[in-house]
Amino acid sequence: MRSSFRNLIEYIPARLLLAALGILPRTVALLACRIIARIVYCLHGRLRRVGHRNLSMAMPELGEREREEIIKGVFRNMGRLLAEFSRFPKLTPENISRVVVYDGLENYTKAAERGRGVLLLTAHFGAWELCAFAHAVYGHPLSFLERPLDNPLLDRLIRRYRERSGNRAIDKNRAVRHVLESLRHGRDVGLLIDVNTLPEQGVFCNFFGIPACSTTGLAVFALRSEAPVVPGFLIWDEREKIHRLIFEAEVPLIRTGDFKEEVQVNTARFTQIIEQVARRYPDQWLWVHKRWRTRPEGESDLYGPEPPALLRRTTIEIETDAG
Repeated sequence: MRSSFRNLIEYIPARLLLAALGILPRTVALLACRIIARIVYCLHGRLRRVGHRNLSMAMPELGEREREEIIKGVFRNMGRLLAEFSRFPKLTPENISRVVVYDGLENYTKAAERGRGVLLLTAHFGAWELCAFAHAVYGHPLSFLERPLDNPLLDRLIRRYRERSGNRAIDKNRAVRHVLESLRHGRDVGLLIDVNTLPEQGVFCNFFGIPACSTTGLAVFALRSEAPVVPGFLIWDEREKIHRLIFEAEVPLIRTGDFKEEVQVNTARFTQIIEQVARRYPDQWLWVHKRWRTRPEGESDLYGPEPPALLRRTTIEIETDAG
């Protein structure tokens, strides 16, 4: 009973907030969410500290003021995400170009023409929820992996918004059969691969020169299905006040004849692509996430009260059976 009541208490404000923002003009909703994001920035010291810690490890050449500005940008992105998410029910093929425009669409269409489906390599950049949603509104629906929320009421609410454009959610805990089936039928699948994972679900590969436990799912699906891997990221263009859905060239898979090694080297390659984009748009990646929380065996926590000196590795080690 207490659990149901708590779920309801979490659900009602979220539902009301999305409904209220959704009826506002877009410019007003964006302004309101920028204010909300600023308040959260001021109140949420833990996220700010995580952001500072990550940036000090990843880009030690930055000064404190530069790190601060990047973290403020991260919070602005999250506010923008909330505003755009609330307006998903209003996005149509007729108005989507006022919100999202393509850059490099030919990279996607060339891969899609092969008929094997496309594996979209993506990450938490900008208003990332809008990335797959807008692509579907433009006429390219896909399946995407998600972890169901602990609150079933919130989970159904968020999924209902996400799937309004024709996209389909796949529970990441039961994804293998559904993903491979989708690709066999020529349907696209999107995977966010830039968050920390557990050793049994990933491999360690360098991210900003620091071993990070990275999910092997994208590499495994690509190697098994022969579906093309195309990087796609949603980036906010501050000057034009519009989101750009940027597709980069297909990433050729590396084949060595050893599946475990292939999973390792391709996962490392995908992770490097995300790093390159994060360096290009440092204020648009989710620095407030503990990306390096899982450590190789024997290494200490990097997020403790007094983190140890960072040992940058030049070699990496497979920590799990990726096959």
